[in-house]
Amino acid sequence: MPEAVLSNTDDTMGAFMPGPRCMRPPLADGPLSGLTFGLKDLFDVAGDITGFGNPDWASTHPPASGTTPAVTSLLEAGARLAGKTKTVELAYGLTGENVWYGTPVNPAAPDRFPGGSSCGSAAATAGHLVDFALGSDTGGSVRIPASYCGLFGIRPTHGAISLTGACPLAPGLDTLGWFARDATTLARIGDVLLPESPIAAAGPLLVVAEAWDNASAETASVLWPAVRRLETLFGPAIQIHPLPETLDTIFDRFRAVQAEEAWIALGSWIEQHAPNFGPGIKERFAAAKALDPSLARSGRAFRSTFRTRMHGLLAGGAIMVYPTSPGPAPMLGSDLTEQDRIRRATMGVTAIAGFAGLPELTLPVGIVDGAPVGLSLTAGPGRDRMLLAHTIQAARVLNLPC
Repeated sequence: MPEAVLSNTDDTMGAFMPGPRCMRPPLADGPLSGLTFGLKDLFDVAGDITGFGNPDWASTHPPASGTTPAVTSLLEAGARLAGKTKTVELAYGLTGENVWYGTPVNPAAPDRFPGGSSCGSAAATAGHLVDFALGSDTGGSVRIPASYCGLFGIRPTHGAISLTGACPLAPGLDTLGWFARDATTLARIGDVLLPESPIAAAGPLLVVAEAWDNASAETASVLWPAVRRLETLFGPAIQIHPLPETLDTIFDRFRAVQAEEAWIALGSWIEQHAPNFGPGIKERFAAAKALDPSLARSGRAFRSTFRTRMHGLLAGGAIMVYPTSPGPAPMLGSDLTEQDRIRRATMGVTAIAGFAGLPELTLPVGIVDGAPVGLSLTAGPGRDRMLLAHTIQAARVLNLPC
């Protein structure tokens, strides 16, 4: 039976959804016994309404009839669900702002945004309200909050984990990801959720020049020493230029494909219910509706060739390394123009793994202007467990929480 509490007095980060808390006990003893987790409010839990970050969505949908399989797997492994966490409306944003339910606090930098759209899950984990949390990642919504909040976070290979029972944004890009404060916990969640695969040797490190050039000078200088230390694990790093089209082009192609899929997935509900949206969300869906079909068609064609290129590059076990975000989180109160500038610079890089369907893991390596920035490791498709195993070793080399 559902467990619930009627207050969120223990929610010091504003990470959980307001109102009665969606809680579930473990279904068995298992490898995750004793751990608690948060759940982004776009995953179904039987008997509770999935709010998807928007009051109009919540009011037009009944309680879920079933529970997302990944959540059931975690409960069967002994973990306890501590509550549903806030998300950006319909998961269509990267700052973490939600005007209806409140923007979660970034525990690592309270004067900055937490990052989105898995903002509540990141805040709950970084704020020690839970041991780990599930989010979703389409254009960077696990990787970027992890970078902004000083966490380990992973976007798995596209399709590796079922999204049955999850609200869609862009199904061809959506993935289920998660956050943890240490590398071992991150890997333990992968042992439960990911399909079996061999853990092979990894390397070399491929330094993606375009992504490093895209980062601020301060971010690059803070993260670069970590690459040098990782060479003791993976061998000498090799600088490559795999993105001759430029990150701006990749962003434009990604944005067109994401917008097309978002309108196909959610447009009929928007047209039927005319929901109220907060700043930025309304404009993104209006742009998705008005998208020139030729732009989406061009984006899909580019995705196909880009995926083939990236898969070939990483087929032998190489790992790309680059800054997860070009800088720390934007300051609270940043206007939409500044947010859009950061979003463009950020998603040109997150689209590398997003477009190619690759697993990407971010490590909490650096501090810039008093706020966290992460370093990403991206591997070939299906090498998620390999990436997680080597990340534990990387955390030891980098003196990060293991």
